[in-house]
Order: sequence, then C-alpha cells, then structure tokens
Amino acid sequence: MSRGRRRTVKGLVILGSVLAFLSVFAIWTERQALNTDDWVSTSGRLIQDPTIRAAVGDYLVDQLYENVDVEAELKEILPGDTKDLAGPAAGGLRQVAGDGADRVLETSTAQTLWEDANRSAHEQLVSVLEDEGDAVSTEEGTVSLNLGSLLTNLADQVGIGQGLADKLPPEAGQIEILRSDELKTAQNVAIAVKGLALVLSILTFLTFAAAIYLSRDGRWVTVLLSGVGLIAAGFAVIVAREIAGGIVVDQLVVAESAKPAGEATWSIATSLMTSIASTVIVVGILFAIAGWLASPTGSAQATRRVIAPVLQAHVAYVYTGLALIVCFYFLSAPTQGLRSFLTTLIVAGMAAFGVHELRKQTAEEYPDAEYGDVFGRTRDKVVSAVKDANIGERVGEQASRLRLPEKREESPTSEAPTAVAPLDDEDARLQRLERLASLREKGILTDEEFAAEKSRLLGDGPAA
Repeated sequence: MSRGRRRTVKGLVILGSVLAFLSVFAIWTERQALNTDDWVSTSGRLIQDPTIRAAVGDYLVDQLYENVDVEAELKEILPGDTKDLAGPAAGGLRQVAGDGADRVLETSTAQTLWEDANRSAHEQLVSVLEDEGDAVSTEEGTVSLNLGSLLTNLADQVGIGQGLADKLPPEAGQIEILRSDELKTAQNVAIAVKGLALVLSILTFLTFAAAIYLSRDGRWVTVLLSGVGLIAAGFAVIVAREIAGGIVVDQLVVAESAKPAGEATWSIATSLMTSIASTVIVVGILFAIAGWLASPTGSAQATRRVIAPVLQAHVAYVYTGLALIVCFYFLSAPTQGLRSFLTTLIVAGMAAFGVHELRKQTAEEYPDAEYGDVFGRTRDKVVSAVKDANIGERVGEQASRLRLPEKREESPTSEAPTAVAPLDDEDARLQRLERLASLREKGILTDEEFAAEKSRLLGDGPAA
C-alpha cells in the first residue's frame, strides 16, 4: 500500500475504536433511560442490595413521621389510661419502624410494590420524553416515583396502619424525577441519545469495514488491529465507569452517611454498561482470532490446512452455520430493536466476507487438501518418531559393539601404559568395514556415523 493509504487505514482503525468507546455509553443510556423493562430489572436489583434497602427504609420512616401524627394514631389504638403513653411510644416506635423497614422491604410483596412503582414512573417518563401523551406537559406538573403503597405497607407492619391510606397526603412518598421546566431539555436529550446509539453503532463497524477493505493484501493485519482497538475500547469504558462513579457520587450525594448507598446505586445502575463493554471485548477477541487465522504464522498455516477440506467441500454447511450463529446472537440480545438488527446485519456481512476470503486463501494454499491428509500426516509423524527412536537404539548397540577399547590412562602403580591391542589382520578389518557398509545400506547407520566408524578403523592401521 502507498503511504497515504496506510495512513488512511490506521486513521480509520483509530476512529472506529473511539466510536466503539462512545457507542457503549450511548447504548447504555438508551437502554437504561428509555427501555422500561431494563429499568424495572435494574430497580429490582437495587432494592435487593442491603445498603440501598436500608436507605429506602429510612426514607419511608421519615416520610411516615413527617406526614402522619403517629402519636395521635397511637392514642386511638391504646386503651384507657395507657393513652398517656402515646408520646413515648411514638418515639420508641420510630426506632422499631426503622429496624423493621429493612425486613419489610425484604418481602416479596414490598419488592413487587417497588417494581410496580418504578414501572409506572418509567412508563410515564418515557411517554413524556418521547412526547407520546399528555401525562405530564412541559408547562406544568412533574414525573415522580410514587412510593405511597410501600409507605402504607410499612405502617401496616408496625401496627398503625388502620385507615392510614386515607390520612396520608398525596405528596407523601413521592420522589421527584423530573420537573416541568426540565422536560423540554430532557426530550431533546432523549431524542439525541436514541439517534446516537443507532448511528454510532453502525458507524463503528462501517469504519472498521472500510479500513479492512482498503488494506488489500495486508487485511489480516488490519483485522487484527481492529480487534485490538475494540478490546481497548471495552476496557477503556470499564475504567471510565470506575472514575466517573467516584465523581458522580461525590457531586450528587452530600451526606456522608448516604454515600455507601449512592456508590451501590451507581454500581448496579451501570452494571449494564459493563455488560455492553464486555460484549465489545468479546467481538474484539473474535476479530483478533480472525486476523491471526489469516496471518502467515506457522500455527495459522497449520490451522488453515486442517480446515481447508471443510471450507472447500462443504460451502453450504459453512454459511448455514454462520447464519445460525448470527440468528442466535440477535435473538439472545436483551433488545431486538432497529439498532440491534442493523448492527447484527453489518457484523454478519463482515463475517461472511471474512469466510469468503479465508476460503479463497485456503484454496490457493492447499488446492488438493483432503480429509485424510491431516490424519495421514499425523500418522506418518508418529510412525517416523517411533522408527527414529528404534533406529537410535539399534545404532547405539551396533556402535558400541564396533567401538574399539579406548586407551587407558596411566596408573600411578603401573610401570608402563598398557597398549591397545591392534587388529589381528587385514581380513578382520575388511569384515568390519563390510559390516558397517551393510548397516548403512539398511538405514541403521547414517552417513556421518558410517564415516566416523570407518575413520576409527582405518586410523588404527594402514589403509586397506
């Protein structure tokens, strides 16, 4: 490739990685803010966390005592002269209610009420943000989370709940989510986020696809780098989530006692972000594997040789399997919206193009590949290894028999070194040489081993 094309490819890979990073946040915001089912699922996990449950219990107890004259309620319940104890009992009952609120919120009934309240509030919020109804106008009103039913349930559990629902004011247990003066801005943000989630997801893969297309003969490198870019983007999101969590909690939660609940809320509410980032990392790993598979490395070549018969002889099965994997991926996604469909379609197209290129590469490298080749080569290697091991043992035995006694070192007690006995005659020497030649012809001795033994024999006497 020319220098300009190389720079363009690198720029597209970097741009695709940045777009992948941004698309994770856009998808998370869309699903968490605009998908009611996702939010209800998240809210259910929130109330199951002990720290958050304790904070919600404290809020309900505070609301109960702020909106109801508990002392007067107790006077109606207590008999005779014990009515004078209503004041102290109300103070003690507050502590009892605080301790019992957590146990109340642990029950399936309370958690169902919590999820119903969240679903109702979120549906109202989405209706307002998407301007699909007149539940709340942009001129007046608010969107609130109504925990009045939980408040009544708590009062019933502590024994002062008779007729309490009629005595609670409408604003009791209401958590304001959005005010009327904020609705117009929120609507514009919701529209932008919904569009960004779709646009960024598609642009991410189109950018990588353009980089791979422009790479020509070096496509495997670009595919590998694209995978690295996606993996880096996924991990960057996880790191950014941790950093942003500390900033958001410090800015929104003033009381130190409430910060543990704020941290737990951030962790659970952004767990979906981690899930999306993990999916990006997995896709990046698949890209990296595809790049390695098309590379000229020895391991990749061996793998291509193994799969070459399947790619060439069973094209229909290969593409059918790919289609089934893509369908399973789409159907197993948490949401099957337009964004998921278009993103899956682009990924499927890139995967089909990759399979096509891999088939073409294996056809050029191994045009006559057959199933038996792989097992035949493995069998031949095993047989060859066993044969080499047996020959080595036999060569060692034969060499030890032909090797002449080595010259002994002088002993301090001996008067003169012992001479090595020479061969008896030329006939014995010729017989040994003929035996060596026979072993070489049979493949027991290599040429080098034959030459060494021959030199040893001829070095002990005159040449034959």
